[in-house]
Amino acid sequence: MKLIVGLGNPGRFYQNNRHNIGFMCVSQLARIHHISLDQKKNNARIGVGTIAGEEVVLARPQTGMNISGRSVASLAYRYKITPSDLVIIHDDLDLPLGKIRIRLGSSSGGHKGVESIIRELGSRDFYRIRVGIGRPPDEDEDGNKEAGVIDHVLGDFTREEKPVAEEVISRIADAVACLITEGLTAAMNKFN
Repeated sequence: MKLIVGLGNPGRFYQNNRHNIGFMCVSQLARIHHISLDQKKNNARIGVGTIAGEEVVLARPQTGMNISGRSVASLAYRYKITPSDLVIIHDDLDLPLGKIRIRLGSSSGGHKGVESIIRELGSRDFYRIRVGIGRPPDEDEDGNKEAGVIDHVLGDFTREEKPVAEEVISRIADAVACLITEGLTAAMNKFN
């Protein structure tokens, strides 16, 4: 069994934010594979089904991005998931919008949700699918660099960005199926 987790923040206010692209990817996987995300367990909305013949649990933690690890660790415990059977899908500022990077066992790269998962699991030996959302200009209108980043990740995709975001969300579904059936090297070669 695989646990596939999309990171994001719960609630309507955040639903179209760049930071929620992990949620969007898991929702797309659920639609394509007819898996209903209608169960509430371990502080997450989950659905159980199959992708490419493999039994999976799809999850969207409802804890808030920065403490996602609490939900992920308790789901891993509930379903007896080892880190090598865990796939985390999340946004990445350091990749241009529409780019994907698949890795195993890398650092958090400063992503607070991933930091929380590493801390709670006591391991970084899980798969990460990083989805590029691009960096904002160097600073916000008041000259504050950190505020500009926060505004960017918590901002919605623009009209121009939406088609690119929709296309990459569809590619993530293919990347997950490839990772499950063909393994890491094939997935990295096809999608990185």
